[in-house]
Amino acid sequence: MATDESAKVVQLEEREGKRRPWFWRGRWRWCSRSVKNYYQLVEYNSLPAYLKDNEYILRYYRSEWPIRQTLLSIFTIHNETLNVWTHLIGFFLFLALTIYTATQVPKVPDVLRKADLQWVQSELMACLPSLPHLSDLNKLKEEIRNSLSSIDMLPSISRWRLLELLSSCMPHRFTSNSNHTNINVLIRSMKDDMENMIAPAMVRPIARWPFYAFLGGAMFCLLASSTCHLLSCHSRRVAYIMLRLDYAGIAALISTSFYPPVYYSFMCHPVFCNLYLTMITILGVATVAFSLLPVFQSPEFRTLRASLFFGMGLSGVIPVLHKLVLFWHRPEALHTTGYEVLMGLLYGLGALVYATRIPERWMPGKFDLAGHSHQLFHVLVVAGAYTHYHAGLVYLKWRDLEGC
Repeated sequence: MATDESAKVVQLEEREGKRRPWFWRGRWRWCSRSVKNYYQLVEYNSLPAYLKDNEYILRYYRSEWPIRQTLLSIFTIHNETLNVWTHLIGFFLFLALTIYTATQVPKVPDVLRKADLQWVQSELMACLPSLPHLSDLNKLKEEIRNSLSSIDMLPSISRWRLLELLSSCMPHRFTSNSNHTNINVLIRSMKDDMENMIAPAMVRPIARWPFYAFLGGAMFCLLASSTCHLLSCHSRRVAYIMLRLDYAGIAALISTSFYPPVYYSFMCHPVFCNLYLTMITILGVATVAFSLLPVFQSPEFRTLRASLFFGMGLSGVIPVLHKLVLFWHRPEALHTTGYEVLMGLLYGLGALVYATRIPERWMPGKFDLAGHSHQLFHVLVVAGAYTHYHAGLVYLKWRDLEGC
């Protein structure tokens, strides 16, 4: 009897080994040599209905594995391995970018303040000798020098208040009535000149939350997707929860991708800024709510899912065009728009590949392990999000230096 059991085990190993790629033969078992502990990969026709999604991927499916084996399968080869790792690596990439941005990307005015103020001081001191030779000129020069050198120690001081202090101290120092009119003209001229010189150094750093909201949305999307592809094979209930989480992550990525361009483009136009932010947030919430419907995950709604997310991303064309109308003369606007167009192309191409199931529909069974549409979709999503990260850096530098 034992001999018969051993013979069955050997036959099963040989049969399953021949079905698998050469580099995986002999590695498909778990820990025990008992047939009941083998968690085999199955073909598409053997899957329960809730796991059937792409009929062009024929083999190497996990089906209703225990949770422990499902978790450990992250280190084995099956048709979801690259789906898990493409977005898991993307998650760690954006985690590193978030830490880098928080610790290494400087607040531009903080870096430039001392250098700018030294330039302002040298320029102002160079122009003062050309002014009328008045008795209190040296004292005035000394006060201006002291005031300018102390700006970096008082970051909260208003540049308008600084100009008032520097100009208001001048009239009462000069008692000559004949010079009073000329001095007032001089004061106004100096005030205008100093405003133009000091203003760039006194701009406060703008809010970072839209940029970090995008980074958070990207990390949530990538981690949710990776978790979904790893755990959905466990049971019907887990698959339902994981798919809802995956769709919510996609909606979060698309929504938060609009926050940096909308906020930084229209921060000086609060009506449009609030309008666009509210619009994209409502669209994101509506998409998540619609994705909670059980029918939404059916294979026949695959094109509808892709179209809904694609349309949600397409809605961003309106604020981008509006930005170009307002800032057509600004190189930063054109630079960021180039990044955003590239991001849209990558996202759109990913949605198209996902919906059409190219290339596996051309050669069913040839792309079961690597190269099928969902893996390409994942790579394009990470590339698009990374492109948008660079656009966000341009926005930060632009608004940090110039404000409104």
